[in-house]
Amino acid sequence: MKLAVIGTGYVGLVTGTCFSDLGNEVTCIDVNEAKVEGLKKGIIPIYEPGLSELVLRNHEEGRLQFTTNAAEVIPDADLVYIAVGTPQSDSGAADLSAVWKVVEGIAPHLREDALVVVKSTVPVGTNGKVYDMLKKLCGREVNVASNPEFLKEGSAISDFMYPDRVVCGVRNEAAEELLQTLHAPLVRTGKPILFMSPESSELTKYAANALLATKISFINEIANLSEKVGADINDVRIGMGHDQRIGFQFLFPGLGYGGSCFPKDVRALASLAETLELEPKIMRAVDDVNVHQRASLVRKIDAFYGGDVAGKTFGVWGLAFKPKTDDIREAPALELLNYLVEKGAIIHVHDPEAMENVQAQFGDKIQKYCKSEMEAIDGADCLAINTEWNEYRTPDFKKLKAKMTTPTIFDGRNLFDLGTMEKHGFTYFSVGRRPVDVSKT
Repeated sequence: MKLAVIGTGYVGLVTGTCFSDLGNEVTCIDVNEAKVEGLKKGIIPIYEPGLSELVLRNHEEGRLQFTTNAAEVIPDADLVYIAVGTPQSDSGAADLSAVWKVVEGIAPHLREDALVVVKSTVPVGTNGKVYDMLKKLCGREVNVASNPEFLKEGSAISDFMYPDRVVCGVRNEAAEELLQTLHAPLVRTGKPILFMSPESSELTKYAANALLATKISFINEIANLSEKVGADINDVRIGMGHDQRIGFQFLFPGLGYGGSCFPKDVRALASLAETLELEPKIMRAVDDVNVHQRASLVRKIDAFYGGDVAGKTFGVWGLAFKPKTDDIREAPALELLNYLVEKGAIIHVHDPEAMENVQAQFGDKIQKYCKSEMEAIDGADCLAINTEWNEYRTPDFKKLKAKMTTPTIFDGRNLFDLGTMEKHGFTYFSVGRRPVDVSKT
């Protein structure tokens, strides 16, 4: 099939690249000329494991093209995917201005039998509005479907190629048959393609993200309670997770969720409910708990030092909101960095992928951007861990202690065993577990 994918952000680029790898002819369209020229040269604007290799291979083999000229591509496309960003507006609702601009731009060029597919995360009812808008602009009915993405940053290629399910919102058999054929290579192992109304499809996306976010906020509340009553959240989590009705996924305590999806999707779902005169108590609570949790390391550091961190050197491991991405949107590390900058601390940071993004935001407010995690703790008064990159999990603790001025660790991801910290003589604060405080012994 011939596909036009509008938007070369995270969703659009992964979608277009993976569909081309399945043998389709795909052209990704973006208004950003510099980004398009970079993609033609193999310069990938985001970090996602495996994506660069797929883009290069499929571009070289002619199945994947990039352009800024939609008018040259749309007339030949069997399917036109809308995959532009829908960021959070000031009210918390999704900003759909980019979607409407795309609809206006593609209307004059659509084939009569083309299927327009909304891939962007959009509020319930958007698909219907796109349908009405295209009908008015084209002077005829245009087939419009919904196909939300369920991609996790850091494993997006695998999520796309081996999905748990494919969700499609359609209005007729023609759209269903076309999407069935397109996605057939992805469901050979028996995973389902679920066809439903566009409204159900749109709500499924928000509901799935909101429930996963709820699990994260819930376990973090239990972790905070564990600290107060002397329980160990890891034991509690294991006791809960073995209940098959609950499971272990997204039941890890820490600094909360961040990134481009969960925060804005939870808020957008709450905003939608409020426009319908419903009170989204759970969604607002999930968001409130998460915002509070992101600053939990700040509170522990502030309490330990009595609010006086001026002149102290902090080694900071992890800046991205999660491992295997360079995304720092709503990352817990930003809470810590803003606090340390405001209080006059000396900051040495390391992250395998996200340092360039942090440097663009903080510049010389951060004293040192380090090439290795060990460089970041050289002469540090303490270490703060925000992201659970694998390379942070098994350091040489003797070397770590020797490099630090005082052996103090604030671990927002529970990477280390309490017994190991005691054995090596670290003062150690984690999430939902008792502190190890050798400074008082």
